Amino acid sequence: MTDRDTAFAEYFAARSDAMRGTAYLLCGDWHRAEDLTQVAFTKLYLAWDRVSRHEALDGYVRQVLFRAFLDERRLGWWHRVRVTDLPLDGATHDRSPDDRMAMIAALAAVPARQRAVLILRYWEDLSVEETASLLSCTTGTVKSQAARGLQTLRTHLETSSHSHATRNRI
Repeated sequence: MTDRDTAFAEYFAARSDAMRGTAYLLCGDWHRAEDLTQVAFTKLYLAWDRVSRHEALDGYVRQVLFRAFLDERRLGWWHRVRVTDLPLDGATHDRSPDDRMAMIAALAAVPARQRAVLILRYWEDLSVEETASLLSCTTGTVKSQAARGLQTLRTHLETSSHSHATRNRI
């Protein structure tokens, strides 16, 4: 194994789980998240010698990941491949499984571009400027997409909460 391969393998081992988690939040499917993560790290490996600042690797991989997700959405892959409406599996958190499922379902209902902004801003904790740079848009677009995305997320969570309360009364 060369020094290049060793350095890449170390970076992959350290960051692939975090990137897969981000990919899962984008697409809501662990298998697709694996595919998106694989695309991102494959592109990184191919560009490894050209990436001059290795401290900026997270930003590069994240940008490739988000662009792969958005490209996939534009091509309609999701609609051709998805064959079931079974609940999505997810990571463990402090909230109840019902709360996690409601959040995942609500996040999946947010349009792709808005979802990308929400995940970059609030999951990845990037600034408005970093998010704009990553998505190749203006800071104003990031702000408006975040506001719209949060409103859509709130609406879906409220709807889910009301229907859950109704089911519990029956």
